[in-house]
Amino acid sequence: MSSSLQAPNASRGACLRCLRRSWLLGQLSGPLDYCARDRTRLIDLLALADDELLQAVAGRRAGELADRYKRFQVDEHEQARHARICRHRNGYPRGLCAAMAPPLLEVAGGVERLAKLAAAPVVAIVGSRAPSDYGMETARTLARGLTASGVTVSACLSDGIAVAAHAGALDTYGESIAVMGGGLDVSCPARRRSLYERVKSAGCAVSELQHDCSGRRWGQLAAERIVVGLAQLTVLVEADHTPGELAAAHITQTLGRPLGVIPGRVSSPLSAGPHALLRAGAELICGPSDVLELLHLPDDRPADARPPQQPMDATVTSGLPPELKETLARVGGGCDTPEKLMSLGRDPERVLLALSELELLGLIGRGDGGRYLPRQPLAALG
Repeated sequence: MSSSLQAPNASRGACLRCLRRSWLLGQLSGPLDYCARDRTRLIDLLALADDELLQAVAGRRAGELADRYKRFQVDEHEQARHARICRHRNGYPRGLCAAMAPPLLEVAGGVERLAKLAAAPVVAIVGSRAPSDYGMETARTLARGLTASGVTVSACLSDGIAVAAHAGALDTYGESIAVMGGGLDVSCPARRRSLYERVKSAGCAVSELQHDCSGRRWGQLAAERIVVGLAQLTVLVEADHTPGELAAAHITQTLGRPLGVIPGRVSSPLSAGPHALLRAGAELICGPSDVLELLHLPDDRPADARPPQQPMDATVTSGLPPELKETLARVGGGCDTPEKLMSLGRDPERVLLALSELELLGLIGRGDGGRYLPRQPLAALG
């Protein structure tokens, strides 16, 4: 390789070999999308060397792509749209050491910031793309508490639990790493653009694909291995008992890293996945302190920075009037709308007033569907 090509590669933090790999994945996007129907096979394919990957999925294009691969060069006049870092450069996240990990990342937010965030304790928060209000609030509260303790949160930027995780990190002006399923310029849906810009401003967004590669469906699945690869611990919040929604948890187990699970209501299908993993030996997580304990970190946040996570006891509820205690208990028991509370024979004005007071006190909040839910688990209220 000529010296004229070495300089741009070094400045971008990526060698020619790893840039070739990123280009190759974009060229094989169609076949990889077909292979994504079997998630396990997709992950195995991504662990192959370049020549093996070509032979495995390129089909009739194998010869043509092999020739273009050999001739691949980097235009020394090209202006990179985003910073790049590969596994052969200092600053590449050390957690991405498994064979399945990507050799290169494009980074929005700066390579130096990524190195700083990845060097801190990192926790991946994963779960359903269509969670309940309980799941959304739980994921947001968990991320808020972790970032307040100096932990970096990693998550995709798809719908559901991942969005709640990034929002929770931003609540405390914390930093998170968003792993995109496609190129950084094309993979963020319009409805998440505002959140994406805030995440990039405070933390980082990364992708193993070139900035203009869509990634299709396979890219979203492949991103999960980066999310958990960055982390020392993965926490699952709500998931159906399906291979798709448990994929990140299974990758975590394959890597031999700790897996934590937040339980849910036994009647909810979204609790089936977490409860199955709990029966199989996953760690029970009830709040940020449980995560910090698994990471062997002290919970040394100021008291006013700690989100509530333990069951409400007398110190929290002793000053509440009986009517507010009763309303809080009923909301925690599933009467989570004014209509349900009024159906118990209570006066509509008093119901609305009690809900407003509890919300102002920070004891309940409204989920995405407009239902009320406690801000923390509830013990028996006397």
